[in-house]
Amino acid sequence: MTLITQHAASHRGLRVLRSFVPPLPRHSPPFPSKDPPPNDGIERREVVVVGAGPAGLMLTALLSRYGLSDDSLLCIDQKPGILQSGQADGIQPRTLEVFKTLGLADEILTDGCKMYEVAFWNPVEDDGTARAPGKSIERTSISSDITVATRFPFEVTIHQGRVERILEDDLSRYSPRGVQWSTALVDVHIDEEGDAEFPVVACLSANGERRTVRAKHLVGADGAHSVVRQAMRVPLQGESTDHIWGVADFVAETNFPDIRRRTAIHSRAGSVMVIPRERIATGEYLTRLYVQVPGAVTEDSRERRAQVTLKGILQQAQEAMFPYYVRPRDGSVDWWAAYQIGQRVATTFDVRDSTGVPRILIAGDGMNVSMMDSYNLAWKLALSVQGLAADGAQLLRSYHEERYTVAQELIEFDRTFSSMFSGKIGESNGGETLSHDQFLEVFNRGNGFTSGCGIEYGPSTVVDQEDAGLLCEPMDYLGGMLRPGRRLLNVTVKRHADGSPRDLQDDLFSGRFHLLIFASTDLLSPVGLSASIINAMYHRVLPSFSPGLIELTVLHPRLSRPFDWEDVPGAIKQGAEMRFYNGVDQQDAYAIYGVPQDRGILAIVRPDGCVGVLAKLEDPDRVASYLRGCLRMVKAE
Repeated sequence: MTLITQHAASHRGLRVLRSFVPPLPRHSPPFPSKDPPPNDGIERREVVVVGAGPAGLMLTALLSRYGLSDDSLLCIDQKPGILQSGQADGIQPRTLEVFKTLGLADEILTDGCKMYEVAFWNPVEDDGTARAPGKSIERTSISSDITVATRFPFEVTIHQGRVERILEDDLSRYSPRGVQWSTALVDVHIDEEGDAEFPVVACLSANGERRTVRAKHLVGADGAHSVVRQAMRVPLQGESTDHIWGVADFVAETNFPDIRRRTAIHSRAGSVMVIPRERIATGEYLTRLYVQVPGAVTEDSRERRAQVTLKGILQQAQEAMFPYYVRPRDGSVDWWAAYQIGQRVATTFDVRDSTGVPRILIAGDGMNVSMMDSYNLAWKLALSVQGLAADGAQLLRSYHEERYTVAQELIEFDRTFSSMFSGKIGESNGGETLSHDQFLEVFNRGNGFTSGCGIEYGPSTVVDQEDAGLLCEPMDYLGGMLRPGRRLLNVTVKRHADGSPRDLQDDLFSGRFHLLIFASTDLLSPVGLSASIINAMYHRVLPSFSPGLIELTVLHPRLSRPFDWEDVPGAIKQGAEMRFYNGVDQQDAYAIYGVPQDRGILAIVRPDGCVGVLAKLEDPDRVASYLRGCLRMVKAE
C-alpha cells in the first residue's frame, strides 16, 4: 500500500517505547517550589531512600512511577552497583503476582526455575516397612510446594541481582538519574527546629566528600545491618539460634532422584534442603544446597561459623544424602557461604516527629518480605507527599501497623519451622519427638505466610473489617473469598468490549484505588438496584476525588439474555468500557469471591491490591465513607 499523505502527532514516536504508567495527580505545592530555597546550601528532597537492594529499588521505582521526580526523590547505596552473587534467590507467589501487575514478571517467569513440588526424605525405618530397602534415606512424600490459591502455584528461583537489575531497568524509564551508587549514609537524625517541613537531616558520603540532605521522609532499606536503624537507635528484638548452615550453589553431578525438585532431607547425619536453580550462561542448571553444619548447639556459634569450609559443606551433604552421591562439576561452584539462623525484627518500622508524623521508615530484610514492605509503603508515601491523602500522617502510620504485625507473624513461623528442620526425625526436639507428619503439618500450615498469599492486615483507617464476614460466603479466605485486609485473588474474566479473557489483577493498576462493583442479576433493569448504584457511584461519589485516582471496574453475573451497551447503565461505557467483565464464563468470580449473584456487592481494592472495604450493593455510603477516610476530597458529593 502506498501512502499518499499522512500526518503524525508529535507524540507518536513514544509508541515505539514500552507504555508508561501515568503519574498520580498532585495537590501539594509543586516541588521544587518556585519560591527561592533557603540560603543554607543544603540540598532538599521529599523522600530519600537508603539502600538499593530489592526493597530500595522496588520502593524507588514505584515512587517514580507514581510521579515523584528526580528533584523530589533520591535513592543512594554504598555499593558500586547491583548485587553480583549469592543471597536470597527465591521469588514467592505473591511477589510474582505483584511483579506481573507491574509488568515486570515475564523475564523471571521465563528464565527462572519453577518449583511446583517439594519432596520429603527421611531416615529409613528399621521395622521392615522401608520403601527403599538397603537405603539410609527414603522419599516419604511429594506434595505441592504452594498449597494456597494463587495464579502462580510455584516458587521461582533466580539470581537476586537479576531481580535488582529488572527493577533498576524499570526505574530508568522514569528516572534519568536512577540510583546514586557508591554513596553512603553516615548519619541521620530529625531536626524540626532547623526546618519543620524537611526535618530529616542525612549526612552522605561519596568519593571522599560529604554533603547534607534534608528530607520530608527517609526510608531505611539497607538490610539487616541498617545504618538508618542504628542511627535512630531502633533495636532488634528476637534471637539467633545456634544452628549453623552452609549454603553452596553449583552445577551438580548426582544420582539423587529429586535434585530438580525442592527437597527437604532429614537423615541421621543431619538435614539438607535442595533448591533447584535456574539455567546459566553455559546451558547448565545450578543447584543450591543448604546443609546443616554438625556440632552441639552449646558450642560457640561464631567460632563454628568461621570454621565452615566449602569442602566441609560438601562432605556433610554427602553424608546426609548417602548412599546417593552429590558433587560439583569441576569449576562449577558459583558461590558458597555459612550463616546462622536468626529471627529478629526492628522494634518499630517508623520514627515519628513531635507531631506524630512518621519521618523515618524502615523496610525489613529478606527479598520477598522487604519488597512487599515497599509495595505497602510506596502508595502511602506517594499519596501523603503529593497531597492526595485525607490525613497523610495517619496513612503513613498504617505502614508500621500493617507490616510490623506481618513481620512478627513471619518470624514466629520461621522460628518454628527452622527449629523443626534443624532437628532430626524421630529424635527429641524441644522435649517432644519430631515426626514427619508434624513437620509436614507445619510446612503446609505456614504456606500462607511463606507464599505471601495468606497475609491479612488488621482493622485500620485503610482496612474496614466491620461485618465483612456477613457479606460473603463461605469463609474460605485462603481460597479467595473477599476479605478486607487480604489481597484480591486473581480470577480470569471475559471483557465485554472485545470478548478478551483477562486476568483481573493485571487490569487493576498499582497506585490507584479501584471500585469493584459486582452487579446483581438485575443489571439489565433500568430501574434496578445495580443500575442506580453504578450510576450514583460514577456520577456522584468518584468525582469527589482527584480524577484518575479511583478506577471503576464492573463485573456481571450470569444474566437472562444477551445484551449490548444500550442495555446497561451508561456509566459503565463512560467510566469502565475496558473494565467491564463477564464474571462467570471464564472462571466463576462470584463463587470464588463468595459474592451472591442475586445480591452483588461493592468493594474497594487499595493501590497495593488488598481489599479495603466491602459493602452491600445498597450501601454505597459505606464505600464513600471509607474513601473519605483515605483520600482528600476535591469537591463535595
